[in-house]
Amino acid sequence: MQQRKKVVFIADSLDNAHKFQAVLSGLDVEVIAGSSLQFKKIMSDNPAFDLIIYELPATGSQVLPEIEKALVDDGNIPLLIIVKEHMIPGLTLPVQIKSDFVVHGASVEECSLRIRQLLWPGNEGSANDVITIESMSINLATYQVSVNDEPVDFTYLEYALLAFLVTHPGRTYSRDALLRRVWGFDYFGGSRTVDVHVRRVRAKLGPELSQHLETVRGVGYLWNS
Repeated sequence: MQQRKKVVFIADSLDNAHKFQAVLSGLDVEVIAGSSLQFKKIMSDNPAFDLIIYELPATGSQVLPEIEKALVDDGNIPLLIIVKEHMIPGLTLPVQIKSDFVVHGASVEECSLRIRQLLWPGNEGSANDVITIESMSINLATYQVSVNDEPVDFTYLEYALLAFLVTHPGRTYSRDALLRRVWGFDYFGGSRTVDVHVRRVRAKLGPELSQHLETVRGVGYLWNS
């Protein structure tokens, strides 16, 4: 069995934290997330990463060389940086490591593509992009779900929740665990939002497929294939 890719995600803004946590959960990779203040500790405590995603602060021109040095020292780990549009004219990507950037506010599809290009260079489809379960197909690359060949209109988080559970079948996750893995490491809302999203996902899947999304009383939810 192929070992899951390991990704470090560093961000200080809530919107990027939520977006990229959902993107990464759909790609079925192992994620260690934190703030910029935690970056050095995360790197020292958890070696052997496959990708670093880093939200660049306003002082990016000063921070980027330090990040590059840390990644070169750790074995030339690829880097994806998140930048604001006004930073692009003065942006110089690292030359000693494989790197790319996305603009703050980029679409989910673009963020997913950039990540896959760095994790699986030249073979972005190797992450088993399409999952088929009975009449349902989930395309992890395009964030599209269809049932009986008809597209299903999921919201951003509804899709991320479904994709995460489907790619981790047979395992029960508590509401708090789902909040961390799907909503993001610093989500401050109540855990009952998970119940609301589960109900919506079930309703959109229909009675037959929704039976796979089981409630484990007193614990949480699981996808039973």
